[in-house]
Amino acid sequence: MTETRSPRTQREKYGEELRLRRIAASLTQEELANQVVCSPTLISHWEAGRRLPRPDDARRIDQALRTDGFFLRWLEDLESKYADHFAVVAELEQQATLIQQFALSLVPGVFQTEDYARALFRAYRPNHTAEELDEGVVIRTKRAGILDGPLKPVVWTLLDESVLRRRIGGPQVMAQQLNKVGDLAEAGRLRLHVLPYGIGAHALLQSYLTLLSFEDSAPVAYVEAFLTGQLMDDPALVAASQTAYALALSDALSQQESLALVRAAAEEHAHGQQ
Repeated sequence: MTETRSPRTQREKYGEELRLRRIAASLTQEELANQVVCSPTLISHWEAGRRLPRPDDARRIDQALRTDGFFLRWLEDLESKYADHFAVVAELEQQATLIQQFALSLVPGVFQTEDYARALFRAYRPNHTAEELDEGVVIRTKRAGILDGPLKPVVWTLLDESVLRRRIGGPQVMAQQLNKVGDLAEAGRLRLHVLPYGIGAHALLQSYLTLLSFEDSAPVAYVEAFLTGQLMDDPALVAASQTAYALALSDALSQQESLALVRAAAEEHAHGQQ
């Protein structure tokens, strides 16, 4: 039986190439660390794809391994505009054939309108500038490009009802945002379900969750909290996450009922009724 491995990110490929070039140069991690002026632990993180070197580090790696700027040039292609805890997930989204999301309090970033995203950024950036807000909005809304293909990835979106009720950016912004989600569902671009308040506790009440499945790699799960996130590829943890998603989905409204609730909430926001 062929073992299915987790999908390889560009960071992991970078790290593997670093490991191979280091071995070819007959250097240990400790010896390379001495030349790069860092700790052996950091070399280990780079080779495992957990972290990326800074440009100065990559320049010293090239000098130590005599790779003529190879690792510095490649690094420029890997630098992400996303937060460190999300950068790998953003890359894996591009490879996924199936994305299953659960959102507890906010519309998932991939569906956010510009005005909704801007209101969120303004709320937690106390000393922002207009340029910083605009840059954040562009980065976030650019992720919606994964929805441009008519078939892949298949997207399931499970929303707690609180997502519909919390007014972000004012009534019209919220109405526009919910109608965008409804439009995507009606167009068949996503499968939409809502967990109503009335069910009380459910299996995903404590966490945002994304499940990513791939054509020829093992699935992964991602959970996120304030300024942090965890990508899980351990089969037991991924299976537990999939089970929790299935349990929560079994408590949700049907797609038709969910769409009706989203449209009704949008209408209520538009008329200032919430």
